[in-house]
Amino acid sequence: MTSEFADAHMSRRDARRHRTSTKRKGGWGVFFRDLVVIILVALLVSFLVKTFVVRSFYIPSGSMENTLQVQDRILVDELTPRFTGYDRGDVVVFRDPGGWLQGVSVPKPDRGPIAEGVDWVLSLVGLSAPDSSEHLIKRVIGLPGDHVVCCNELGQTSVNGVPLDESSYVRMTPGPDRPEYKYDVVVPAGSLWVLGDNRNNSQDSRFHLDEPGAGFVPLSDVVGRAFLRTWPFDRFGGLGASDTAFIGVPDPVAE
Repeated sequence: MTSEFADAHMSRRDARRHRTSTKRKGGWGVFFRDLVVIILVALLVSFLVKTFVVRSFYIPSGSMENTLQVQDRILVDELTPRFTGYDRGDVVVFRDPGGWLQGVSVPKPDRGPIAEGVDWVLSLVGLSAPDSSEHLIKRVIGLPGDHVVCCNELGQTSVNGVPLDESSYVRMTPGPDRPEYKYDVVVPAGSLWVLGDNRNNSQDSRFHLDEPGAGFVPLSDVVGRAFLRTWPFDRFGGLGASDTAFIGVPDPVAE
């Protein structure tokens, strides 16, 4: 009896151990499975957000000073312009239309492997943009059909016959050494005419008049509208307004 009782007791104990072990294995398995699913869903959502809604970029050059400084980080709205289009004065990020970045050296910050690794991880969720140096950022001056001319006696650019007062955002070196750029263009359908706010130091539409694209940026190359500066924190906020510069500019006259 004692031997049979002991055997039964051991059998029940072994069964409990087996159930406990199975439960533990099942619990950890479920945990890791759920963790993998959560990570995959998060990466998928971040990919969709970056691709269709909003992206983060850093500013690689000084062509938009003082509105944007080198290494500023910005958020770019990709979704809204799909429905509303672009307005004069918008600050836009776009891919190289062809030859704009040729021969332009954009120094990358000297960072260690740890910082590079963190930057790569952040890029997965849209908080960093390692391909920023492959894009350009400028301000929209002319929309499709607009007649853009530079310059009048005061050095102002005119759009559809109306001179622009860009003093609220344009950085221009005064004096006789200020470079003069002459152009008289009509923006073709599906394109934009763009200039940098640092008007004396921006290789924008003016510099590419003699190239195949004639300085125009195809709308298909535009990533979106920059709307928020996220870094540095002491300059966090919306980008400089340009709503007064284009007051009174009429729609282009259809020809």
